[in-house]
Amino acid sequence: MLDTGIKAPEFAMPDNDGKIHKLEDYKGKKVVLYFYPKDLTPGCTTEACDFRDAAPNFGGVDAVVLGVSKDPVAKHQKFLDKHELNFPLLSDEEGTVCEDYHVWKEKNMYGRKYMGIERTTFIIDEEGVIRKIYPKVKVKGHVEQVLADLKEL
Repeated sequence: MLDTGIKAPEFAMPDNDGKIHKLEDYKGKKVVLYFYPKDLTPGCTTEACDFRDAAPNFGGVDAVVLGVSKDPVAKHQKFLDKHELNFPLLSDEEGTVCEDYHVWKEKNMYGRKYMGIERTTFIIDEEGVIRKIYPKVKVKGHVEQVLADLKEL
């Protein structure tokens, strides 16, 4: 189980353009790493658009936003284009990063159990240490809470 105060697991994932993003690339900046279940679904679209709309505020706290799901790069590109997202979406098709961050969980919907990404956000500091974890994120008001917490770090 991941906890605050420990080094965040390293990752290397392609974005919508195929560029590989590594945690080490962001040393010296705060990283908001948010995991979401699926591109182009209502909750995930709302969350992504909230992050998009708040983008200028993240620059003010020296933070970058990275979205992660298991969707392929091509689907990320459609999602970005449709909603004019202004931050990278990273593809973890194999699910290794989801497992490293402990967000790949058994879920239950209408009595049906299945494995999926539990909507979770991590704030990682300039040295790669996890400073805040938001498990089981409720989309409404989440981005505002993340920004408020970033200002305190």
